[in-house]
Amino acid sequence: MSAPRRGPWWALSAMLVGFFMTLIDWTAVSVANPSIMAALHAGYESVIWVTSGYLLGFAVPLLVAGRLGDRFGPKKLYLIGLAVFTAASLWCGLSGSIDVLVAARVVQGVGAALLTPQTMSMITRIFPPERRGVATSIWGAAVGVATLAGPLVGGVLIDQLDWQWIFFVNVPIGIIAFGLGVWLIPVLPTSRPRFDVIGVVASGIALFLIVFALQEAPANNWAPWIWAIFAAGLAMMAVFVYWQSVNTSEPLVPLRVFSDRNFSVASLGVALIAFVWTAMVLPVMFFAQTALGLSATRAALLTAPMAVATAVLAPFVGRIVDRSHPRPVLGVGFAVLAISLAWLSIEMTVGTPIWRLLLPFTGIGVGMAFVGSPLAATASRNLPPELAGAGSGVFTATRQVGSVLGSAGMAVFMDWLVSRHMPPNFTDVTRGVGGEGSEVAPMPEFRAPFAAAMSHSMLLPAFVALFGVVSALFLVGFQRRPKTGPAEVPGRGRESGRRRESGRGRESVDPVT
Repeated sequence: MSAPRRGPWWALSAMLVGFFMTLIDWTAVSVANPSIMAALHAGYESVIWVTSGYLLGFAVPLLVAGRLGDRFGPKKLYLIGLAVFTAASLWCGLSGSIDVLVAARVVQGVGAALLTPQTMSMITRIFPPERRGVATSIWGAAVGVATLAGPLVGGVLIDQLDWQWIFFVNVPIGIIAFGLGVWLIPVLPTSRPRFDVIGVVASGIALFLIVFALQEAPANNWAPWIWAIFAAGLAMMAVFVYWQSVNTSEPLVPLRVFSDRNFSVASLGVALIAFVWTAMVLPVMFFAQTALGLSATRAALLTAPMAVATAVLAPFVGRIVDRSHPRPVLGVGFAVLAISLAWLSIEMTVGTPIWRLLLPFTGIGVGMAFVGSPLAATASRNLPPELAGAGSGVFTATRQVGSVLGSAGMAVFMDWLVSRHMPPNFTDVTRGVGGEGSEVAPMPEFRAPFAAAMSHSMLLPAFVALFGVVSALFLVGFQRRPKTGPAEVPGRGRESGRRRESGRGRESVDPVT
């Protein structure tokens, strides 16, 4: 069924409803870990898989999801992913054991993986180049708002109802989002290339092995079998890259997307920002709850200035990106981010007033605003429409890999710092903590050294952010294009202002007029 033509902003609004729901769910689940442990009689190692299972389910299909959107249409894949996510949310809420919950979370991750790349692909295909900056900034603002709202929504639902409701609430929202998607999202022309079965299998196995090894490494002290799995994943990834280079028909990831320098640099940048964000949250929440003794809700409120600054500045930054060279925008953003993280590291002591902690968090939000959305706009700005799905999948997969590396790297770094700052019998002081939103009993005699360990751990994401400043130096300016650009409109078959690349069964479309 074709949606009526109501303009690209209506389509984007409809897709953001489902996308925002997945983001809220992802950030809210961490608050529910202690309740899940108690209700399902699970241990700490088991409940970690509630998050890890989702991460694996999300990471493995990402590259495939972007390509499937090219073949079957972003609207269809978005709706399928939304339906899977909504049904899996109901399954999660009805789970009576930790094993069933983990299985449901894997399916939920698959649903999120199917719909997420379609949001970026749709922006690339229906907005002309000079308007994509604002569109991607709104997309980035949704991420920023979800960062704030997720833990708070999760805390309220758990306190007032129970942990199952962080999943049950997705059901009516998912149904509404599905109806809006059917009504407002346009059906775009699709291509009919050969499906890269070898690429699908190789990339899926590679991502699964790498993510699994990184997730399990801290809990297993980097045992030899972990290294073996990690090495096997890297070897399979090498096989995947080689196959993509020799596959002359329809590769899963056309390597020519990396011929665009801005796309390559932006992909590296989004991996860095994902690393920084994931690595930052873990020590902050441990510091707030364990060292300061704050409740889960108050700990989540510490990050409020960061999320508010990101959401408020995102549209403004989008206009700057549409008119300016991306190099200074991203360079300044990464620099502000690195400085603010180092500042936060200095302020993370047990005697620091709460208001002083809010200041560097505001700076982090400003840095995020000047990095997150501009990276997405820079990556997609020069990509031709026929590469939109593949580019979106690569971009999103790169971000997910950065998140995994940030989580694993920070876990190892924190363990090392805690062992240095705490007495030997307290080296595992963080064990038993159910997650970011859990309430942890304060340790009066060990607060100061534990706070020191957490503050020093913040130097890792600050250091990684500096690489973003260096990467921004390699960006090039955008080419000037007519304001009518190559955005797509459903139901047209003539060629646009510039000829689309020829291929089997490809269709051409007119620009937005």
